[in-house]
Amino acid sequence: MAAKAAFRLSKAIKATSRPPIPQAYEWAEKYTSTAARPLLDMSQGVPGVPPPSMLLDALGRVSSVPENCGYIPAAGLPELRKAMAAAMKESYGMDADITHEDIAITAGCNMAFVTVAMALADAGDEIILPVPWYFNHEMTLTMLGIKPVMLHTYAQEGFLPSPQRCASLITEKTKAIVLVTPNNPTGAIYPPSLLASFAALARKHNVALVVDETYRDFITTHAPHRLFSKSPSGISTTQLGDNAVPPEWEWRSTFIHLFSFSKSYCIPGHRLGLICASPDIMPALITALDSLQICPPRPPQVALAPFITSLQPFVHATAEAVAHRHTLFKAKLPPRWRLGSQGGYYAFVRHPFKGMHANDVCKRLAQEMGVVTLPAGFFGPKGEEDQTVMDEDRWVRFSVANVDDKKVELVCERLAESEKAFGWDLD
Repeated sequence: MAAKAAFRLSKAIKATSRPPIPQAYEWAEKYTSTAARPLLDMSQGVPGVPPPSMLLDALGRVSSVPENCGYIPAAGLPELRKAMAAAMKESYGMDADITHEDIAITAGCNMAFVTVAMALADAGDEIILPVPWYFNHEMTLTMLGIKPVMLHTYAQEGFLPSPQRCASLITEKTKAIVLVTPNNPTGAIYPPSLLASFAALARKHNVALVVDETYRDFITTHAPHRLFSKSPSGISTTQLGDNAVPPEWEWRSTFIHLFSFSKSYCIPGHRLGLICASPDIMPALITALDSLQICPPRPPQVALAPFITSLQPFVHATAEAVAHRHTLFKAKLPPRWRLGSQGGYYAFVRHPFKGMHANDVCKRLAQEMGVVTLPAGFFGPKGEEDQTVMDEDRWVRFSVANVDDKKVELVCERLAESEKAFGWDLD
C-alpha cells in the first residue's frame, strides 16, 4: 500500500468535486457483457466515427517532421487561426466581424475555459452558470476560488435559461455569465434571440458573456446566433423588450466565444480548442495560456489548417448523422421515459420510477441492464443523501453520438425492460 503524503493538499482542490464519469464506468464494470447482450455505452460525449482518412494521413505525416516538435506562438499557428476565422464566417454569416487576431488556439476547450476564468475573475468573485451545469466548468471555478452562482433551468421551459432570473443574480462581484449551447448536459439549443437577450444583459451590467459552443456544428437548422454581427438579434427591439441588443452593439466589448475541435473534427485526443475574444484582452489570455500550456499542440494544427474548408462536408455529414440518431432515439424511447430536451450530442430524459433518484436508476441500468448513462446529479451541486427526490433529480443524460442506430434501438428496448426488472413503482 502506498505511503500517505507527508504534506497537505490545497483547500481549493479538496473542495473540488471529482470527475464523475469514472463513477459511471465503475458501475458498468459490475455488468457481465456477452456477445448476445453487450454493454451499451451512452454516457460520454465522444465522437462515434474517426476523422476522415485525409486528416488521419496528415496527422501521421506532420507528426514525423522534426520542426513540428518545436514551440509555436502561444496563440497558435496563424494559418489555423486564419482558417478558423473564415470558417466561422460560414457558420455565423459572412457579415460576421471576425479576424484571426480575435482567435487564440488552446489545448482543448476546457483549457479555453480555465484561461478565460483566470483572466476574468479573482478568488471571491462570482460567475453565473446555468444548472444543470457542465461539471468541468464548476470544477474549474471552485479550484480557482471563484463562486459558481446557480442559474436554475427547468424542464417546463425546455431547460432554457431565463435572462430575467439571471438579472436577479448579478451582484457587484459578478464577472461573467457562462452559457453552453447546444447544452451539455441537457442538449437544449438556445435560440439566437435568447442569446441576444443575454448579450444585452451582460452589456448592461458590464460583465462578460462567455458562450461555450463546443457543439455549434451540430445545429443543422439555422445559424447558432448573430452575436458576431452588428445586428445580432435579427429581430426588432420591440420583440425583445428590455433585453434587446442595442443598435450600437460591438461584440468585442462583451462576448467571448469558446470552441472545441474534438467533436466537429473527431480528434478529442489531439486536444485543440479555441477562444475568440477582443484583441484588447488577448494579452491577458496569452499570459494565462503561457503559464498553462506554453503553446497548443503543434502537429494537429499543422495537419488541420489546410483542410478546414475541405473538411466541412465531413463536419456537416457527421452532424446530419447525429441529428438522425436523435430522431431515432425520440421515436424508440419507451413512452414512460419523457424527453425534456435534445441537441448537440445529448438527450435529457426523465425516468419513470417514482421517488427514485437518477443516480440510483443509472447505477442499476449500468449494473443490471448494461446501459451506461449519466444522472442529472453529476451536473449539479451534491445534495444530501436522505433528501426528498425532486423532479430535477430524475433526469438522465444520454449521448447519441457514440452509438450506431442498432445500439440506440437496443438501449431503448432495455429501458423498457427495466420498468419490470427493477420492481419500482412507475408514473
